[in-house]
Amino acid sequence: MSLLVVGLSHRSAPVSVLERAALGADAQAKLVQDTVAAEPATEAAVLATCNRIELYADVDKFHAGVAELSTLLAQHSGVGLEELTPYLYVHYEDRAVHHLFSVACGLDSMVVGEGQILGQIKDSLARAQELHTAGKLLNDLFQQALRVGKRAHSETGIDRAGQSLVTFGLEQLAAGGAVEEWAAGRRALVIGAGSMSSLAAATLARAGVGEIVVANRTFERAERLARILTEGDDTAVSARAVRMDAVPGELTRADVVVSCTGATGLVLTADSVAQAVGGRVGSGAVDPVADADARAAVRTAPAATATGTAAEENCPLDLAAVQGSTGFSVHGEAAVAGLDAATLEQHGAWVAGGTMDRRETARRSPEADAELITALAATAAAVGRIPELRKPEPVAVIPRPAPALFLLDLAMPRDIDAAVHRLAGVRLVDIESLAEASATVSGQLTPSAGPMAADVDQVRRIVSDEVAAFGAAQRAAHITPTVVALRTMAADVVAGEIARLDGRLPDLDERQRGEIRQAVHRVVDKLLHAPTVRVKQLAAEPGGAGYADALRTLFDLDPETVAAVSRAGDSTDKKDRPA
Repeated sequence: MSLLVVGLSHRSAPVSVLERAALGADAQAKLVQDTVAAEPATEAAVLATCNRIELYADVDKFHAGVAELSTLLAQHSGVGLEELTPYLYVHYEDRAVHHLFSVACGLDSMVVGEGQILGQIKDSLARAQELHTAGKLLNDLFQQALRVGKRAHSETGIDRAGQSLVTFGLEQLAAGGAVEEWAAGRRALVIGAGSMSSLAAATLARAGVGEIVVANRTFERAERLARILTEGDDTAVSARAVRMDAVPGELTRADVVVSCTGATGLVLTADSVAQAVGGRVGSGAVDPVADADARAAVRTAPAATATGTAAEENCPLDLAAVQGSTGFSVHGEAAVAGLDAATLEQHGAWVAGGTMDRRETARRSPEADAELITALAATAAAVGRIPELRKPEPVAVIPRPAPALFLLDLAMPRDIDAAVHRLAGVRLVDIESLAEASATVSGQLTPSAGPMAADVDQVRRIVSDEVAAFGAAQRAAHITPTVVALRTMAADVVAGEIARLDGRLPDLDERQRGEIRQAVHRVVDKLLHAPTVRVKQLAAEPGGAGYADALRTLFDLDPETVAAVSRAGDSTDKKDRPA
């Protein structure tokens, strides 16, 4: 069996695809159960975070495993396989180990070096163990990944680069200023009480906010988090819990909102945020007239055509309906998300030809329809979006006051309507904008970038060393059942010969029998010692998997005996493994 990982992340897929492919807890459980039920896989685990979805499995066939895991990911994410495939990456055996160890160290994170991924890997392993889908390989792999990640953080200065995604988001909200100065005295609303929301609340408390309100669907969890914040030694802050139906009212009083829930729909719509901004109480309230203009801009934002005029003439889409149903800008891929094929085809033709109405559609031939749909699909696949001749009107034309409400959306799929970006007096940072900011920062990281680059290089060396050690240990473990089976066979031979000797020499006393028995055992042990030690060494080297087969062939070992030793070892591992 061999390790295989199939997945997608912020490095391989746009945030819009990651958002659609996001898996809830129930979907993750069903995915791993269906994976182990499939023919190529015997173990499975899912690592799902706000910027990655990865399926790990122990498979016996590479190509069949890739096909099966890709299909299962598509089925459970709800994104079609053809659409999902271009964004998937595949790692196998040592490369799969290298990938997970890099992830554990924060090298593959949106914010390089962040340590929160370790908790997410631990949770992933715990879920697989609870569902009984993690066997020896994945248990060893994930536990070693946790150790490698901890080693990277303890032996290097990667933490200097690795603030959490929460801290990175707050830095983006502060727009280059010190987070402590920006946060001092502000009122914060945290929606959700999971691990990410708890981290956000603790980070805000340490940054010096004046008050934190925690809202959660399970009120008891919100109360518990508020109590921890109030009573904590390093996060003492005024904190209270509210129910989710109190969020609209709290929104009018908050200065900072962090949302990270498991909701499948929007938690905060553009209209609800606009109403909260318009009805704000306390200092920093937005001018209602300017806010009303901004709210109108969200719903009816005009767009410039290729000639620079603002018009939607002859566009086959009901733009107001599209805006209201999706909550996204009416331009590009967001405008056509979820529309039926016929309407999508009309939009593509209108974009390509400049103008078009539904009557013209009726007069075209099926062949022309097919050509338009094919051309539109090809263009979308190539550039990742629907092309348009029109561009959004520059935001600068709408007077925008300084932000009075700061929103940080760390959920996947998103909690906060992306149309909030256009609201006056509001600054929104979400996973998409964090990915863009992260790409900018990562692009500046070069070997000459000082201590941070040196720490990253050191962590990469740790990962390489640990991958080699893990591979050697796995290969050595692979031959152990064969060596044990060989020694068991030798012991059985010795026992048989001693019994035969007892029958032929019945006059021997017990002392003489003991001497003979020890002498025979010493001879067998000395004959087997050097070959078994050497074969373990050879098997631990790259390409050493064939030595187990050679040993079984040379000594005519029963494959079922070897398999029984392996099963016994796995059973012992499970029994001894801490809960």
